[in-house]
Amino acid sequence: MKHFTFQEFERSDTASRLKIDNRMPELAEAHVVELVDKLLDPLREAWGGPLIVTSGYRCPELNRAVGGSETSAHTAGWAADLVPAAGDPRDVRGLVDFAIEWLTATALPFDQLIFEHVGSSKWLHIGIRNLKGAQRRQMLLYEGGKYMKI
Repeated sequence: MKHFTFQEFERSDTASRLKIDNRMPELAEAHVVELVDKLLDPLREAWGGPLIVTSGYRCPELNRAVGGSETSAHTAGWAADLVPAAGDPRDVRGLVDFAIEWLTATALPFDQLIFEHVGSSKWLHIGIRNLKGAQRRQMLLYEGGKYMKI
């Protein structure tokens, strides 16, 4: 874990506000290490600038509080939501387009890349595995409550 920390994956404004203990169990820590070492650190290096984790690990209580899917890879530590660092002139859509090209070119295994657009908020969801351990290589857009293939 070169460019990310466990604290970034546990941090949550919602957890703080609702006093939810979002500390990772040991297995989730191992999954975060896999996600970061195999996918996020290489993506960050290829991108050439800092990436901010806006949502990482989510304990079941936090996942329910934020309206996450019951099958969310966030609950296992296998997914993160990312945005470019403040001050980066590239926007989330630029990060998504870059990640799509990069993943296609490198053929790295992953489960999902989702450009999520909810209200005025946008982020890149990227996961290395789903809860069954699968790597489906799905590239999706989530907008207006619907998923569409990119």
